[in-house]
Amino acid sequence: MSLQPFTLVSGQAAPLLAANVDTDVIMPKQFLKGIDRNGLDRGLFFDLRFQRDGTPNPEFVLNQPAWKGANFLVVGPNFGCGSSREHAVWGLQQMGIRALIGSSFAGIFYDNCQRNGVLLITLEEVQVQRIGQLVGEPETARVSIDLEAQRISLADGSVVDFQIDNLRKTALLLGLDAIGSTLQRREQIKDFEREHLASNPWLG
Repeated sequence: MSLQPFTLVSGQAAPLLAANVDTDVIMPKQFLKGIDRNGLDRGLFFDLRFQRDGTPNPEFVLNQPAWKGANFLVVGPNFGCGSSREHAVWGLQQMGIRALIGSSFAGIFYDNCQRNGVLLITLEEVQVQRIGQLVGEPETARVSIDLEAQRISLADGSVVDFQIDNLRKTALLLGLDAIGSTLQRREQIKDFEREHLASNPWLG
C-alpha cells in the first residue's frame, strides 16, 4: 500500500498530555464493527470529543478553534497502551494526524503507526512537557517537523532534534508500508532465490 510520504510537515499541534491513554479511548469498541476502514475519524476519541447527547464537547482540545484540524498531538507517557486494535491508528490518520510527540508509546501501537505512515517521535519527558505547554497556547501552537533533518521547529524559535531508526525513517520519507519496504529489495530477494535454488536443486 502506498502511504503519504512524510518529509517536511507544518501545522497545529494539540496537547493531550494525560498518561496511559489506551486504544479503547483512542478508538472505542463500537467503531470496530465495520467491514472496512471508512468513518473511523468519527470514532476517534469519541467519548472525549462528544457529550452524551451527541454534541461536541467544547472542553476537548480538538474541538476548540485553535486546534481543530491539528496535524500533530503532543501526548502523555505510555500512549496507545491496551488492546492492539489497528483501528486506533487508522482513525488518527483519517483525522489528519501526521505525527505524535511523546516520551513513551506502547510497543504494538508504535509498530501499527509505523506500518500506516504515522510518525512517532520519542523525547525526554521534560522536553515533551515543555512542548506541550508551548502548543497549549493558540499563538504558539504551530509546529514544523523535518523528518530528513530529524528536527522539530517550534513557534518560539527553538529547535528540538530527535532520533529515529533508519529503516523507519526511510519508509516514512518514501511513503512505504511493510510490503513496499520489502519490495525495495526485490532484486536482492530474486538473487537470493536463484542462488538458493542453484545450491539446492531438489527444492525446485
